[in-house]
Amino acid sequence: MQRSELIALLDATLEPWRFKDYAPNGLQVEGRDAVRKIVTGVTASQALLDVAAARGADAVLVHHGYFWKNEDARVTGVKRRRLKTLLDAELNLLAYHLPLDAHPTLGNNARLAEVLGLAPEGQGGEQGLLWHGRVDVPQSARDFAARVAARLGREPLLLGPADKTVRRVAWCTGGAQGFFADAVAMGVDAFVTGEVSEQNHHLAEEYGVAFVAAGHHATERYGIKALGEFVARETGVEVEFVDLPNPV
Repeated sequence: MQRSELIALLDATLEPWRFKDYAPNGLQVEGRDAVRKIVTGVTASQALLDVAAARGADAVLVHHGYFWKNEDARVTGVKRRRLKTLLDAELNLLAYHLPLDAHPTLGNNARLAEVLGLAPEGQGGEQGLLWHGRVDVPQSARDFAARVAARLGREPLLLGPADKTVRRVAWCTGGAQGFFADAVAMGVDAFVTGEVSEQNHHLAEEYGVAFVAAGHHATERYGIKALGEFVARETGVEVEFVDLPNPV
């Protein structure tokens, strides 16, 4: 398929114009026109670019791309090496950040809910990025954290009351620890996100709501994988998901 056709499909699916984001969504670095193979991954790290180039990809599709708000605009060091790899290999780089978090079926929040056995009931918070719903079986926060560990393959950090019975959960993948107060206002028993800040320990104790920090990468692997599988079904283009380990 042509690069323009791929962009049109992704934009129509994810509707990036609906979001006020921290980086440009869509095509970030232009490569060759024809796209026969796509490598997908969470972040456009040098390691992912090297894999894509070595495996003969024409495009790299990620959740975390480049050109973030307030970053240094100079093309030096790490940025230079990454861009050189893309340009030398004629790789297209496409990235979708908040649009991929929010998509109702392919998005990170939707896919995490499926993995953890959560039944979504609604969205709220900033740009509708904070989801809430119910766990399939009421359980202690300690047991819920153990479920998260088993299903994500990573031990989460549990803050707050470990014995609290968890029925209602709010979640937002990635670095959404700042949404904790909004989650509490939804009347939930636990909040799941990727990262944690110092104040979340105190807030979890004082709110009496469990805070589960399950890992930024671990909570955001599923949306980009699902998006790649969707592209493969719709277009017949070869798509390979590459999950590079990340402890964060």
